[in-house]
Amino acid sequence: MEFKQSLAQRIIIAFALMSALVAGAFAVGIVATVHLVEERLISAGLGGDLQRLLLMDNAADWNHRPEPDQLFYYDSGPGDFELAADVKHLPAGFHEVFRGKLSYHAMVQVVDGRRYALLQDQSDFEERERVLFAVVLVGFVLSLALAIFLGWVLARKVMAPVVRLARQVRHRDQILGLAPPLAPDYTADEVGELAVAFDATLGRLRDALTRERLFTSDVSHELRTPLMVLASSCELLLENPALPERSRAQVQRIARACEDMRDLVQTFLMLARAQRDDSGRVAPATLGQVAEDLMTQWRPAIEKKGLSLEFVAGTPLAQTYNGTFLHAVMGNLLRNALHYTDQGFIRLTLGATSFHVEDSGVGIPEAQREAMFQPFVRGPEKRGEGLGLGLSLVQRICEDQGWQVQLETVEPHGCRFTVELGLGKQTAA
Repeated sequence: MEFKQSLAQRIIIAFALMSALVAGAFAVGIVATVHLVEERLISAGLGGDLQRLLLMDNAADWNHRPEPDQLFYYDSGPGDFELAADVKHLPAGFHEVFRGKLSYHAMVQVVDGRRYALLQDQSDFEERERVLFAVVLVGFVLSLALAIFLGWVLARKVMAPVVRLARQVRHRDQILGLAPPLAPDYTADEVGELAVAFDATLGRLRDALTRERLFTSDVSHELRTPLMVLASSCELLLENPALPERSRAQVQRIARACEDMRDLVQTFLMLARAQRDDSGRVAPATLGQVAEDLMTQWRPAIEKKGLSLEFVAGTPLAQTYNGTFLHAVMGNLLRNALHYTDQGFIRLTLGATSFHVEDSGVGIPEAQREAMFQPFVRGPEKRGEGLGLGLSLVQRICEDQGWQVQLETVEPHGCRFTVELGLGKQTAA
């Protein structure tokens, strides 16, 4: 069975249920015991009174013999002493007799074939029972309320170290290599064992992150040199007038791929530096500056494909951001739009602290929208030369910088990417 309540709520519920069970059983036991004891006492008292009356069987007048709250009957008794119809067939022993709204305790005895019955009004007994029931009910409610309060207090005390541990684990400083261990702050109990397990897991996570950052940084740094060699070789080949047209087109394609690869390597290198808090080398840029630069870079390729490139400058604020990251995010979204748009337009719209990249391309089915930001995932129509890393890189940069990226469908077809920068990191110019 799956519980949706928090652990603290479960503790309170357990206390309440345990209290209800114990207090309920105790209350039922009290009521049953008191009722049984009182019934036995009344039975014994009525039996004694009946025996006293039977000893006076030879007396002529019975009117003053019973107590004021008692009624006495016997077979062939004169007047009111005649055995009543509702007790005539009762066997010998103790009974309860009801007459309308009134109720009586009755003791019936048969002596020498003659039936005697003594009835006593039980109004006082019922009043005592009502008082007893009220006291037991109030005690039950108070015990339940006390159990809930004690459960709440205990839950807070029990959960306090767990909540504290959860907050410490959630704190991003625990990922840093110099973060203090968690276990010394806790006693050697279950929570302490949990803290030890977290320390071990976080240690392995820190090691994995360190290796990943070093690998990204080293690979990105080492790839820059061969990419520069490739780019230089392409430039030299393009300067050769004797190069055949077909070969020239292939060299230009290699040159564009080298330029894209260089931008990608630079982005990964900046991500690795950002994860090491190496912010001293960040190149700040405004939203408008990056957009104008990318418009100049992508307009020839977009218009060569027969598409219309629309740019809505808007009124962006003069805030500066990490230029490399902003260039990579906007550039990858424009590249993605170019790959998946065959006709129509690509539109870049700037807001105060956001921008939109919209296209009239094939669009992305709703079932695949979330997966599009995963590595090596491409659209339903595989095209272009990409590996499916562009949107994944966009998502990773946005998470690192505190930006927000959203994907929406455009009717009748196409999609719109919205990137909100207002809550992200800002870079001083």
